[in-house]
Amino acid sequence: MSEPLWTAREALAATGGKLAGSTDWTADGVSIDTRSLKPRDLFVALTDQRDGHDFVPDAAARGAACSLVARSDGMPGNLLVGRDTLESLRALGRAARDRSDAIRVAVTGSVGKTSVKEALAAVFRAAGPAHWSERSYNNHWGVPLTLARMPKATRRAVFEMGMNHAGELRDLTGLVRPHVALVTRIAPAHLEFFRSVADIAHAKAEIYEGLMTDGVAIYPRDDEHGELLLDHARRSAAGFILDFGLSPEAAVNVSQFETAPDGARGRVSVLGKSLDFRIGASGAHWAWNAAAIFAAAIAAGIDAEAVAEALPDVGAEPGRGRVHQVGLPTGGFIRLLDESYNANPVSMAAAIETLGGLVPGKGGRRIAVLGEMLELGPKSPDLHAGLAEPLVRAKADLVIASGSRMTPLTDALQDGIETHYANDADAALTCLTQAVRPGDVVMVKGSNASGVHRVVKALLAAQPAGSQRGEDR
Repeated sequence: MSEPLWTAREALAATGGKLAGSTDWTADGVSIDTRSLKPRDLFVALTDQRDGHDFVPDAAARGAACSLVARSDGMPGNLLVGRDTLESLRALGRAARDRSDAIRVAVTGSVGKTSVKEALAAVFRAAGPAHWSERSYNNHWGVPLTLARMPKATRRAVFEMGMNHAGELRDLTGLVRPHVALVTRIAPAHLEFFRSVADIAHAKAEIYEGLMTDGVAIYPRDDEHGELLLDHARRSAAGFILDFGLSPEAAVNVSQFETAPDGARGRVSVLGKSLDFRIGASGAHWAWNAAAIFAAAIAAGIDAEAVAEALPDVGAEPGRGRVHQVGLPTGGFIRLLDESYNANPVSMAAAIETLGGLVPGKGGRRIAVLGEMLELGPKSPDLHAGLAEPLVRAKADLVIASGSRMTPLTDALQDGIETHYANDADAALTCLTQAVRPGDVVMVKGSNASGVHRVVKALLAAQPAGSQRGEDR
């Protein structure tokens, strides 16, 4: 029988709280959401958009081992009472960190951080007991929750960290205390909260500040702000600094890369040693991701050959480049490139480039459904208009631009590209369903708040029974 994740006394010692009810319970997991809570989970009643204390009765009814609360009046079931539930969750995270010998890897960046995190998780799982951030649990509650869920026997763990204000990563990396800290790439995301992209780079570089003594700092050599990141790394506790990219001068560099709808293959040089690799995801941006994955994995003690062996099973996550064959109600199929999870100018351009590499079927076209990009500040009109050039290079035949921030793009597009403006994602879906025909390749991307993920969901849901051909990868 596997060892429990937490015993009552371990959780009590970690949080300094008080137990009410049973004092000998054990928990196999930690949950903040009763909808996904499993029996024998420790339920943490966070107060965020809603007050988690309102759900303690539901947690008890669903078999929670205990509820971590800030007040106990009238609460059913076993309780662990602390002054603040978020601080108690952070205390559990610190205790889980300190009791484990796991090598901890922290990943941040404006683009690629979730894809790189998921790939590293797959590589780590192939090498032994591993732990990783679920979905995009990368914020002030997601990171401590991931830490608190880490089993004692974990050998390697990877934590995704996000931010939209200076100081956020300083706090998160100080909690995780990583042995390896990686910045994937800097891009103009969250410019609404920063004066410049350089300020974003400074904020991302905070991830190095939490490094364990003699840890490894990894930065993208080819990035425009690589030298800035390097300067921060040199001022950290890092004992070793590793760079990656496409440049031959990088310690870990991808020198050859070919992408196709069913994956990609390339050649990487790792500290002077060259080897071929395959990966189950496609898009030119995966060359950059692959270099980052190799760099972080070898820093975590996994040899390059083992990394290459694990990568063929790494595919694109939903909303991050997954390709579907979708049946149309009128007959025939289209190919749907789902890039709908969030967007900034760099990731948008990369998705458009991937669209350009996909070949439509007979009579088909390349169609881009683009939702507006948010949090770009005063440069937003220019950054949206700047997508016109990538669309021309990709030989897009039809662009459906959704949201008011997209009007600079529709103004900038040349007459050779058919362009339609939609007020919102629902209107974009209507426009697409009226225009789409068999053989088309459709790419969907936009900021989460643009709602274009609903276009993907609707296309997949509308398939005629029996028409699903499955995914290309």
